[in-house]
Amino acid sequence: MSNHFSLPRGKRHWCWLKRSVVGCLPVLYWLPRYSIWDYGMPDLISGISVGIMHLPQGMAYALLASLPPVFGLYTSLYPALVYFFFGTSRHISIGTFAVLSIMVGSVTERLAPDRNFLVMLNGTNLTEVNITARDSYRVQVAAATTVLGGLIQVVLGLVKFGFVGTYLSEPLVRAYTTAAAAHAVVAVIAQLFGLSTTRFSGPLSLVYTLVEVCSKLPQTHLPTLAVSGVSMVFLIAAKEINSAISARLPVPIPVELITIVAATVISSYTHLNGNYTISVVGEIPSGLAAPRLPDASLFKEVMGDAFALAIVGYAISISLGKTFALKHGYKVDSNQELVALGLSNAVGGFFQCYAVCSSMSRSLIQESTGGKTQMAGMASAVIVLVTVLKLGPLFQELPKAVLAAIVFVNLKGMFKQYYDIITLWRSSKVDLVVWLVTWVSTLLFNLDMGLGASITFAVLTVIFRTHQWVTITLSFVCLCVWQVREVPGITIFHSSATVYFANADLYLEALKGKAAGQWKEPGGGDGDREESLGDDQRGWCGRENGTVFVMPTTPRTPDDQCSWEYLKGSKDPDCATLGAVSELQDGDTTTLGSSSEDTLSRELDKVSLGSLGKWTWDIHSIILDLSTANFIDTVAIKTMRNIFHDFGEIDVTVYMAGCQMSVVEQLELGGFFSESITKGRLFATVHDAVLHCLGHQGTSMPSYEYSLVRDVHVYSSIVDTIWKTVYCFEQMNHVCKYVIAGDAVQHQTLRTLTEV
Repeated sequence: MSNHFSLPRGKRHWCWLKRSVVGCLPVLYWLPRYSIWDYGMPDLISGISVGIMHLPQGMAYALLASLPPVFGLYTSLYPALVYFFFGTSRHISIGTFAVLSIMVGSVTERLAPDRNFLVMLNGTNLTEVNITARDSYRVQVAAATTVLGGLIQVVLGLVKFGFVGTYLSEPLVRAYTTAAAAHAVVAVIAQLFGLSTTRFSGPLSLVYTLVEVCSKLPQTHLPTLAVSGVSMVFLIAAKEINSAISARLPVPIPVELITIVAATVISSYTHLNGNYTISVVGEIPSGLAAPRLPDASLFKEVMGDAFALAIVGYAISISLGKTFALKHGYKVDSNQELVALGLSNAVGGFFQCYAVCSSMSRSLIQESTGGKTQMAGMASAVIVLVTVLKLGPLFQELPKAVLAAIVFVNLKGMFKQYYDIITLWRSSKVDLVVWLVTWVSTLLFNLDMGLGASITFAVLTVIFRTHQWVTITLSFVCLCVWQVREVPGITIFHSSATVYFANADLYLEALKGKAAGQWKEPGGGDGDREESLGDDQRGWCGRENGTVFVMPTTPRTPDDQCSWEYLKGSKDPDCATLGAVSELQDGDTTTLGSSSEDTLSRELDKVSLGSLGKWTWDIHSIILDLSTANFIDTVAIKTMRNIFHDFGEIDVTVYMAGCQMSVVEQLELGGFFSESITKGRLFATVHDAVLHCLGHQGTSMPSYEYSLVRDVHVYSSIVDTIWKTVYCFEQMNHVCKYVIAGDAVQHQTLRTLTEV
């Protein structure tokens, strides 16, 4: 029985309670051990850099949400504070994002159009829009949508639905954001030309809005167009210069902040609003608004929009979070991230914020400027707080055309995603169709309905490709074996399902879990290991959502104690990330008798080859049995490529076996093979791969021989005859025969091996 269950009941309950609290509030895990000396200055510099970006982006993206700019500043403040306590990613920047802003804008424009707030001018038959009443109601709509979306995210996270993001494949997400960028451009184009237009909602709203904008182009306000043009030229030129010299700068030049400051100063001294009737931001109240309950009567009208916001926002945030976690060697808990993002939205909605998620541009700045933890996010929130309290009124003369230009220029990266069409045409026609269907449906059906149609179509493509293969299955035969033995140094990983976008991450996690799960100290299991730890170290091994776990660097012998290292990861080896292996550093190790908590801050960045949970001399080869895969998409190809590269960095060679010809062709089209990953890693059968691994390592065949196969799956069709064999090893003293799988197309191979 595990040593854990031999503990007194009261202590077990205390340990469970502590793990639960730390799991819900990850800040309690890392903040008490935060080293100001090691991480304080990098986080401060990173936070200031990101905070400076928050200011122009917050005000600019508020235009996309059809809200006053000050609410963009609120949205950059409160959600970041909430995420500080509940988030597990160290590098993502929570706040405004163009895609979510345009989604919120479609809701506010639909429920609070200008025509609902027309008032008669005194003594005339003319009407004008009551901007104050309109904006107030739009804020209520945005807040209600955000709170409801946040609650949906929290509920999904609590019921462990963090995997929901896996059903948004990379081609789908990229096509969706590309189409959303088109919506954003149409939304701000009126501001660029100084036009007054109506934003439509529902199907074909983009077409209707674009037609109206084109019809009013003769009414273009030339001074506004001049301000827009000058701003865009300056932004594009400055960003290009910034990119060219960024390697020689400690922090990037805050181009957007310089733009809005310069535009505000020029506008104030030249009185652009009074002399040339150029629309400006207007009054920005100083101070913080009091929290307000959302209007619950709006929930039923925004339910679909809130769900779309919840899914899209989570998908963007978790993809960025996992990218940085993989690079820096720590784990992001998908369910906790869903809860953290939901609480950021729900709490923010009470303070008149609109929906948030992570931003690629700000997250890259936070990571590239040296940010180590979410303390950088706290520092950026302080910058925004100071602006809201003291500096906000200074931007009242800022032309709205400048903010529109910032939005337009920042969308340049999304428009580069149109190159995906060429890439997917060469690599995967099915993924190309998913991309095009997502793009067209999002453009025509609006953002919420377009998302639903895109997901439905993506799932149908998987069902179609899977059904196309299942229908040719005719028979199944199962034989038995006596005793199974493992080939030393070789791990064979077999998946019972095709690897595609929805389970590619699960495949990667399962592979890491199996590799790490085989770790065991000589002479004892988990119970022995736990018994050897002190109370402090046993606590480390049981922490959830952590950033560190301990791993022995040398095997323990009965007469000797092993030394232990702190590694990037979470509570156990199963949760270690492959990204950790790319950041090997020299550092101290702490023995069991040392004060590990005192040195934790210095050990956070220490990485060992053992971070995969297996001593490096225990395994030299991994064979991926892909005989069950009948297709492979671009997401799965990238996952496979990462597996090959990451395990290769710790001198573990990965091979593929049992691939069908259609899968091999898709790998070729997807650019999987390269100088580092050659077709020499590809084998017709698992057995051939095993023989190659043993020969490559200079290992002679084991003294035991091969038994009869464990099971044989026979698939048959008009053109294909496939014999799939799973091999096991059995110690025997006589010659045996076995069947070995041939190539997957139109032939069989029958071999006989005699081993003396």
